[in-house]
Amino acid sequence: MRAIEHIRQLIEKDVFDYTQLIHVLAEYRKPRDVVSALLRKEQIIRVRKGLYVFGELWRRQPISREMLANLVYGPSILSINYALAWYGLIPERAYVLTSITSGRSRNFNTPLGRFSYTHLSLKRFGFGATIQKSNTGNWLITEPIKALADKVWTDKRFQPTSQASFADYLFEDLRIDEATLARFYNKFNMNNLVRAYSTRKVTWMVEFLQKRY
Repeated sequence: MRAIEHIRQLIEKDVFDYTQLIHVLAEYRKPRDVVSALLRKEQIIRVRKGLYVFGELWRRQPISREMLANLVYGPSILSINYALAWYGLIPERAYVLTSITSGRSRNFNTPLGRFSYTHLSLKRFGFGATIQKSNTGNWLITEPIKALADKVWTDKRFQPTSQASFADYLFEDLRIDEATLARFYNKFNMNNLVRAYSTRKVTWMVEFLQKRY
């Protein structure tokens, strides 16, 4: 039996780590050489150090890039531009999978796309997430209004001078869809956001939205 057939038989999921890979290759005399050969033939693909997926011919289902975003670097939650696009709040498609993390900010360019991670303090990071479930894997993404707050806070270009600054920023610069924003606003506890961020920039955003809706 070929090495790729052997590991495909023993590793159930399409995404796996180095420990799993070496474990199933334990009977081979030089498992690291086998891994190198599998990578060279693109039978497996290294997403980043220690994280792999099967090549296209050996996958059992499509790879969820959203699930990968949670795995490439963690702890992390999809947010900011990617989440805003996913919820239909902004018109642009987000090609970079943007996440927040309690670790340091990092970027990863991988064979399966670009993943960007922006640091938030633990208090700001650790709330407002929801689990999305699919046939290709489950993954964490921030709730829509939390994603907007993360965008406002991390966007260094935007330095509001008052609550009124948010009208142009949200609806002209970001091109937020107002009907969609209103729908999500009514389902979110804004007080939690103010307490978690404890910063004027986000408090002004909340006060602007409260007056508007």
